[in-house]
Amino acid sequence: MRVRTESILPYSLLAPTLIFITLLIVVPIFQAFLLAFQTADGEFTLTQFEKMIADTSFADALKFTFLLLIFIVPAQVVLALVMALLIHTRFKGHTFFLYIYALPLAISDLAAGIVWLAIFTERGFLNSGLFQLGLLERPFLFLSYQNLPALFSTLIIAESWRATAIVMVILLAGLQVIPRDYFEAADVFGANTLKRTLFVVLPLLRPSLQNALIIRTIFAFQTFAVVLALAGRVIPVLTGEAYNWYALNRNANIAAAYSTLVLIFTVIATVVYFRLLRTSTAEAGFD
Repeated sequence: MRVRTESILPYSLLAPTLIFITLLIVVPIFQAFLLAFQTADGEFTLTQFEKMIADTSFADALKFTFLLLIFIVPAQVVLALVMALLIHTRFKGHTFFLYIYALPLAISDLAAGIVWLAIFTERGFLNSGLFQLGLLERPFLFLSYQNLPALFSTLIIAESWRATAIVMVILLAGLQVIPRDYFEAADVFGANTLKRTLFVVLPLLRPSLQNALIIRTIFAFQTFAVVLALAGRVIPVLTGEAYNWYALNRNANIAAAYSTLVLIFTVIATVVYFRLLRTSTAEAGFD
């Protein structure tokens, strides 16, 4: 009886999580696939994807989604790595700085977008501050549709501030499990900070980097609320178009086609990361 209980216990502990994932993730994904590939009569078709590609906003949404991905993900990983390494040195007051860095985790996407809207708008905090300092004679239009580079830059800044914290937490957790012996050995052999980071930290941090890149790339493909708050429809993104087709155009099928495309891109990116940052069991466990 005891042996049977011990064999069932792991599955019973996993059951709530599996039920949660099935009901809130697997089932909706399956339903989205049906909406994307089926007609109202239940026949399978690619008409929804043809209409999606023919949509006037599709090309721009695809372009800006990948541009945000290209600019945001590498910058966030580098910034998060610097922040994690800084906190890992355990300088005086590092706990306070950790709380400050992690603050964006407590703020929703839309709230973060509204905060940065208050900063970058024509009479926002940034323009007001620069005017008070005498650096500007008139407000600079950061969010103007006539200045797409400035508008796109505000999106990168806002999204980087919002989501860098989660990457930092993942990398900091990875740094915590690296034995101190490696750092001490590097010091004994005279490695400076740069060499220690390149030849000791980064190879041992590869499993955490892999997880951080996958999670951040998934979030980058799903970027929507910050873009909506700062740019509206001026800079379309794939998830934004899915929302517009579902909420505004009342067409769940094309919205599902957009969602399916985002899912496909996410799966492809995940496979690429697994291949490029492949880690063995020994490397992951530092054996």
